[in-house]
Amino acid sequence: MNPKADEILAIARSFWECRVLLTAAELDLFTLLAHAPLSAREATEKLHGNERALTILLDALAGMELLDKRADKYRCTPEIAALLAADAPRTMLPMVLHQAALWSSWSELAGMARGDAEALARAHQPRTDEHTRAFIGAMHVIGTPVAPAIVAALNPGPARAALDIGGATGAYTLALLKASPQLRATLFDLPDVVDLARQHLMEAGVLDRVTLVGGDFYTDELPGGHDLALLSAIIHQNSPDQNVALYRKVWRALVPGGRLVLRDHVMSPDRTTPRRGTIFALNMLVRTEGGNVYTFDECAAGLRDADFERIRLIQEDDGHMNGLIEAFKPAE
Repeated sequence: MNPKADEILAIARSFWECRVLLTAAELDLFTLLAHAPLSAREATEKLHGNERALTILLDALAGMELLDKRADKYRCTPEIAALLAADAPRTMLPMVLHQAALWSSWSELAGMARGDAEALARAHQPRTDEHTRAFIGAMHVIGTPVAPAIVAALNPGPARAALDIGGATGAYTLALLKASPQLRATLFDLPDVVDLARQHLMEAGVLDRVTLVGGDFYTDELPGGHDLALLSAIIHQNSPDQNVALYRKVWRALVPGGRLVLRDHVMSPDRTTPRRGTIFALNMLVRTEGGNVYTFDECAAGLRDADFERIRLIQEDDGHMNGLIEAFKPAE
């Protein structure tokens, strides 16, 4: 077969294995089989499921090397359990469940492209509480290992009061505090999310250096008096106008000479690289009213509209949403 044709068919079939993994996560099979090997019949009894369907699913997971099958017993190896069992300390399961929650929205993409209003409404249905918990858990899984490198790249320097806007469970707040012993931080997020952050920051032993503020940055003002503000993985969920409004709130929350750092996908001028950014833009299409990914020039234009100056790219996007842009509030 023509190599390009083979590549196209591989892309077309790629959802098969994706759906196997997502289904196993939704059934919590990795947690079930991490504790003891089970036969398909035993697993069916515990899940009150269908034995034929579950047997075929378990065999596929074994074929994908996500489970180990010996005789008629299936087990989740320690290596996989550490990544996908719900009770593993650094489990990736919340991220996988977040992807599962996106499945129905992505299924409306063709209808949205055709201008089908009903497809748009179905794709933009509000998240359930379960989906929100999965999303926040996913952000914790993503943020914790990469936050120290991002903080090192942005270099908090002499900053003494940092504002982590939409800080989720506090991965970046914690990294900032570890990088700068003199720093205190304010984490701003929705009230329910702040409660999750409190637990994580308490366990890390830094809660005495953090002020937790519950609110909604679309409707509320941000707490003031900061010389460093971080918007990490936030601007992609907004339209350009929403971002300008948010930048203006950040401007008001900074002291004169204060610095704002954006972390997000930063697209090439023609918007075709990085590849992951182009795909992520579709995720924003199916999940938000006006979200998108932006080029440096688009970000800079919005920041200038909000009266920021000295705007520059301090780190290229490597495709993992690690582009960094800094801007400053003018000094008095």
